[in-house]
Amino acid sequence: MNTQIQTIHNAEKFHNAEQLWFWFVYSRAVRSGMLKPGARTTRRVCELVDVESLITKLYLCGKITDEQLTVMKQFGDKRRAPHQHIWAENRAADQWRRAMATLGDAAAKRGWVEE
Repeated sequence: MNTQIQTIHNAEKFHNAEQLWFWFVYSRAVRSGMLKPGARTTRRVCELVDVESLITKLYLCGKITDEQLTVMKQFGDKRRAPHQHIWAENRAADQWRRAMATLGDAAAKRGWVEE
């Protein structure tokens, strides 16, 4: 039990919800064999399954909408957030901001994101 506590203390929190989301999307792609892992291996405060469970809960209780989830997936795969000043991405940027605020609040309550 003592080693588990040390592991948690040595784990790095995410700076914000976007960093958490991009880590999640990238790590899932690596796990599925779609991408090769990078050289950096930072121990994180949560597991992929934890983030997947959180996103599922937020979606099922209506805190994240279908449109927001679609935008999160689309731009997560692009490894960038939509830009509000690009006309074609304006609506997506609004949905992204709302989804990241929801994800950020929920992740902060779990201690995954720096407050």
